[in-house]
Amino acid sequence: MAEFRVRVSTGKACGAGTWDKVSITIVGTRGESPPLPLDHLGKEFTAGAEEDFEVTLPQDVGPVLLLRVHKAPPALPRPLGPLAPDAWFCRWFQLAPPRGAPLRFPCYQWLEGAGSLVLREGTAKVPWADHHPVLQQQRQEELQARQEMYQWKTYIPGWPHCLDEVTVKDLDLNIKYSTAKNTNFYLQGLSAFTELKIKGLLDRKGLWRSLKEMRRIFNFRTTPAAEYVSEHWQEDAFFASQFLNGLNPVLIHRCRYLPRNFPVTDAMVAPVLGPGTSLQAELERGSLFLVDHGILSGIKTNVINGRPQFSAAPMTLLYQRPGCGSLLPLAIQLSQTPGPNSPIFLPSDDKWDWLLAKTWVRNAEFSFHEALTHLLHSHLLPEVFTLATLRQLPHCHPLFKLLVPHTRYTLHINTLARELLISPGQVVDRSTGLGIGGFSELIQRNMEQLNYSVLCLPEDIRTRGVEDIPGYYYRDDGMQIWGAVECFVSEMIGIYYPSDVSVRDDRELQAWVREIFSEGFLSRESSGMPSSLETREALVQYVTMVIFTCSAKHAAVSAGQFDSCAWMPNLPPTMQLPPPTSKGQARPEGFIATLPPVNATCDVVIALWLLSKEPGDRRPLGTYPDEHFTEEAPRRSIAAFQSRLAQISRGIRERNRGLALPYTYLDPPLIENSVSI
Repeated sequence: MAEFRVRVSTGKACGAGTWDKVSITIVGTRGESPPLPLDHLGKEFTAGAEEDFEVTLPQDVGPVLLLRVHKAPPALPRPLGPLAPDAWFCRWFQLAPPRGAPLRFPCYQWLEGAGSLVLREGTAKVPWADHHPVLQQQRQEELQARQEMYQWKTYIPGWPHCLDEVTVKDLDLNIKYSTAKNTNFYLQGLSAFTELKIKGLLDRKGLWRSLKEMRRIFNFRTTPAAEYVSEHWQEDAFFASQFLNGLNPVLIHRCRYLPRNFPVTDAMVAPVLGPGTSLQAELERGSLFLVDHGILSGIKTNVINGRPQFSAAPMTLLYQRPGCGSLLPLAIQLSQTPGPNSPIFLPSDDKWDWLLAKTWVRNAEFSFHEALTHLLHSHLLPEVFTLATLRQLPHCHPLFKLLVPHTRYTLHINTLARELLISPGQVVDRSTGLGIGGFSELIQRNMEQLNYSVLCLPEDIRTRGVEDIPGYYYRDDGMQIWGAVECFVSEMIGIYYPSDVSVRDDRELQAWVREIFSEGFLSRESSGMPSSLETREALVQYVTMVIFTCSAKHAAVSAGQFDSCAWMPNLPPTMQLPPPTSKGQARPEGFIATLPPVNATCDVVIALWLLSKEPGDRRPLGTYPDEHFTEEAPRRSIAAFQSRLAQISRGIRERNRGLALPYTYLDPPLIENSVSI
């Protein structure tokens, strides 16, 4: 007979407790116990409780290998009847054997209805470190069960594959929003919808009467950044600065030679460049930059309120003044084909010609950002990483323990997006210039070009040649965070992988990488995405990329959506008249007639308000309340990571105190661990 003390921790979330009965089976090297009830007088397993039990094994089972947890309805009816929730969120079990140290079994899972769960002691193990056949079998069975539960599907051909579920109601509790987060999300959306409905804006299909009337949006929601945008949106310096620190800070690149289809001349830009220099001199000096929206050329456009919408594929040339002067726009061409019907617009042109040209560029930024930078790179790819992690890495794998906090709620928000944002008849289809057809075509085009180096920030910065452009806070803060994540990941990999051979020999790791390559990047060799990893260095870069994409990259391109779009002329979601084919025709009334109608403006602003605000239940970057790692070495690395992030945050906040428009999107406490909104 052997007596064990058992401690059980139940989660604190709403509905985490259960009325059901729980028992455990202790599996050891010499056999296993019968189910041992965990029972007290009165109610057990209430939310937030830590409870102690004593169990007696009829025989010695040897050193403990596994803990089987069984949950079943009580013999008597529940006090609240059949409608009472029967799901239980277990944080962990702790088993104190007759001899030796207590064993911690991390769980951090929902157990819904009657069923069983197999837990392992918390020490992280790669597959080649598991020698006992019972443990090897447990790994295989866990992955088989998860691969049956979480399956892939093709949502739209040419897109990364995604979770095979239609609605969030069908999702397993372990990947669903918490009750609190779900409630807050819908309340935020309902309040914004109701206010705009009451004001009569959501149902108005006509034009805005004036720029002044557009400020009515601010009567229901605003932020200091949105107010700043509304005051400065016409300024050239602010227009240019948004390519560095706005919603889409990933497209600007240094221009070493002018594209043949962008025939800018010295005479055109002399008023901005000033005397004593030329285009060629500035190209050689490295002070010219290009933003090319060529991928939008010929893209399918939408119909809104019965009217066809329009799109452009502009090229924008920018100039970095000597010293630390502002970045300024030099020239804009609104198509990829120069000629008499595609003039090059200049700052010296008539005010309304120039403003209209800049606004067409901002509309291109909206389309590129929402379809590619945001949806594809910061939602669809993190879903691929999440699904592959759940399907190919067991709970005991060190990479699962490292990555699972960065997958939280991603499958929920993406399933919800397929329900409410990007399906026919929903926001993208109703109110954006490209609609679902244009978004889909744009994603398919970008998937043909997408490269691993774009996802790795240091390589992306080098490739675009923007290492030294001043005032590029996305780069500055992003590189600091990438460095902190990389250092953290390197320490963690060093704990569990002693050599390059140990990386190559990890069959679960290799299956994970292979599945991301095949399901996410559609087995395209030209993507540069690895289909296997051969070295610790390659593994560190890959895991750093995954964590950065799921956290900091998403924050940088998502959190500012409302700030940039609340003043709609700064980021119009559609354009109702075609791009100008000549100069001297633009007028204030024509400018307003080109902008989105009232109902489409409000529809998009509500969506971006929701997508910019985490609806509670937050976990900032580096915050790991679920203690999947139990060993001392990884816990020390986590603490060091948190310390580095705190130091980065102090530096960012100090810098921001001196900025008219603080750049806050990559301040670590404001970055969510995962794509959860």
